Amino acid sequence: MSSLAFKTVKHAVFDAYGTLFDVHSAASRHQEKLGENAQAVSALWRTKQLEYTWLRSLMQRYINFAKVTQDALDYALDSHGINDETLRQDLLNAYHELACYPEVPETLSKLKKLGLGTAILSNGTLEMLEAGVRNSQLEDLLDAVFSVDTIRIFKPDPQVYQLAVDQLGCNPKEILFFSSNAWDVSGAATFGYQAVWVNRFGQAPERLPGTPVLEIKTLDAVLQYLPAD
Repeated sequence: MSSLAFKTVKHAVFDAYGTLFDVHSAASRHQEKLGENAQAVSALWRTKQLEYTWLRSLMQRYINFAKVTQDALDYALDSHGINDETLRQDLLNAYHELACYPEVPETLSKLKKLGLGTAILSNGTLEMLEAGVRNSQLEDLLDAVFSVDTIRIFKPDPQVYQLAVDQLGCNPKEILFFSSNAWDVSGAATFGYQAVWVNRFGQAPERLPGTPVLEIKTLDAVLQYLPAD
């Protein structure tokens, strides 16, 4: 764990899925229809979604995150013997309306009061991300939304982290980056961001390069490390 150099920070940049938005809230909304498979389907859906982004990047066979999400869901449903087109479409629709974690709005508000710019940097398409932002009423709390769809490669490729640097007109150390995904934290820290691991599920550290400046359990925990407004 390296130390947070807050005086250099100009922007707070957030991963979206798993960090701001609860990726399992889509399956939770349809738990009755999914029955006892709900948790397992949701977990496999998420696992395959990530795997497909990594594999497609390596194969240089990009498709956008909406299609990746669809393919991953189809795999998860097929693996559990679920053949219900209405349920499938309901789950995909729900992914555009994911609930944000409860501490997110207040944390974003407080970071803005500290004078930081706020932005999302995500694998999601701009349409998906903007829908999630609207659904959680975060429009006034975020200054920008950056999607990898503009460069057609997924995290943790360094080009993704460079995207935010270019768009914000800053250097990497001026970005305080938040992700619940340890592999994303690794990629961001290796690139040069000050990366914060929001370890919501108490996971073990990955054996990868790049060290977070902080490890916290919920997003609002970062506030105790920052100066009062």
